[in-house]
Amino acid sequence: MKHSKSLLIPLLVGVLLLSATLAPTQAASAPRKNVLFIISDDLNNLLGCYGDPLAKTPNIDRLAARGVRFDRAYCTFPLCGPSRNSILTGLYPNSTGIHANQQIFRQTIPTQLSLSQAFRQQGYFAARIGKLYHYNVPKSVGTDGHDDPASWELELNPAGVDRLEEEPMIKSLIPDQFGGTLSWYASPKSDAYHTDGKIGADAEWVLERCAKQKDRPFFLAVGFFRPHTPYVAPKAPYYGYYPEAKMPVVQGVKEDQADLPAPALGSYKKEQDNLTDELRRQALQAYYASISFMDAQVGRVVAALDRLGLANNTIIVFTSDHGYHVGEHGLWQKMSLFEESSRVPLLVVAPGVSKAGAVAKSPVSHLDLFPTLTELAGVKAPANIQGQSLVPMLKDPSVIGRGWALTQVTRGGGAKRATVTADVASDGKSFFGYTLRTARWRYTEWDHGKQGRELYDHDKDAKELINLAELPAHAAIVAELSKQIKAAIQTTLPPSGKIPELREGGWSPNLTDP
Repeated sequence: MKHSKSLLIPLLVGVLLLSATLAPTQAASAPRKNVLFIISDDLNNLLGCYGDPLAKTPNIDRLAARGVRFDRAYCTFPLCGPSRNSILTGLYPNSTGIHANQQIFRQTIPTQLSLSQAFRQQGYFAARIGKLYHYNVPKSVGTDGHDDPASWELELNPAGVDRLEEEPMIKSLIPDQFGGTLSWYASPKSDAYHTDGKIGADAEWVLERCAKQKDRPFFLAVGFFRPHTPYVAPKAPYYGYYPEAKMPVVQGVKEDQADLPAPALGSYKKEQDNLTDELRRQALQAYYASISFMDAQVGRVVAALDRLGLANNTIIVFTSDHGYHVGEHGLWQKMSLFEESSRVPLLVVAPGVSKAGAVAKSPVSHLDLFPTLTELAGVKAPANIQGQSLVPMLKDPSVIGRGWALTQVTRGGGAKRATVTADVASDGKSFFGYTLRTARWRYTEWDHGKQGRELYDHDKDAKELINLAELPAHAAIVAELSKQIKAAIQTTLPPSGKIPELREGGWSPNLTDP
């Protein structure tokens, strides 16, 4: 027995030494995190998980329960093209040079790495289904739109009956115009026939492919088109969730608008003069129905991730490109600097990092997604990206971080792209509006205050109905926030201090608006 023990001890020591030698190798070979990036189009915060009493969004709500819900998340620019370019480059619009649709960052900053490109260059399978960069909806549905080929290894562009068959039936405030004005249709066809239904099916197919090759991580971006106008969704069951007669109509619009500077209402469209309360209810019903339809497709994609055993190693992001008005302040759609247009839903599920069902209340920006995802996945990010990592907030939602978010928009002379400085657009007549959102305040300056200011106290006025900017009692906070917003604007510029200029010929003519 003594002889056996003397042999056993060296053997155990050898095993322990071997284990210590192998441990770092095993840790180093741990599978890299996948990314499932889901983005909706023109979606505001009318979701159950954000407290909306009407929304039927069970799948997005369940996703929120799995990770962190960012309660105050904001876009950098409330328009598809500038916002999406900003998200996917990690740069403010003043650094991408993109302040309008139908432009891509390769025209202004051609060597910049996009988010998915950074993952792709480091061995990831990068795929896009549907809308990530700007598309002209509905005309570009089924095409690459204004996409960036370098960002993806695979691009899928399904088109359903909402694009191919049903446009003649769509009701619109302007006949035969659907993408830029209020329009809607309750389709008799089921989910599978619609573009977003096909996107969900394609996402399942791609995930099945990824599950078979687990030695290669993936970055899968799924861009749903709904609830972007035209609000087309299957009549059953989605329209049935929202009886027209029970749809609320915003009241007190004239009183609300009385203390607003003119640029604050600059996104108003003349055809909206034709809206009656009946039409407002119909439009809102269709918008809600489109949200619920999109929610069902999100559920399908996440269920596939779970079924295929990929969820435990996949970071999930759900967001929208910007917010959306449904009558607040007398406005519909986007391109304002109010809360409804600037705020976006943002959910992040990071296995092993995020806290299930947690809520982060400090203001954050779309810009923060690039550094967050690269940090979580161990992917090298470009040195010039301008956001903050949200990983500390995922671990502890009480973390403050930057503590503010900045959103901008153009006014005057149409939504023209600024090319020289952060002060004035290239035609010398257009100007910027900037809004700073802190935990308590929204402070807005139009043309650096020359065209008006707005101040709202969210502790007392969540709907932003009372503009406090010109009241003497708030002069001190206006002065403080004016100083802060000027400093924040400087952070949006590239090192040169000048907004990049558009390089003509940077894309194919067939990608322009039909």
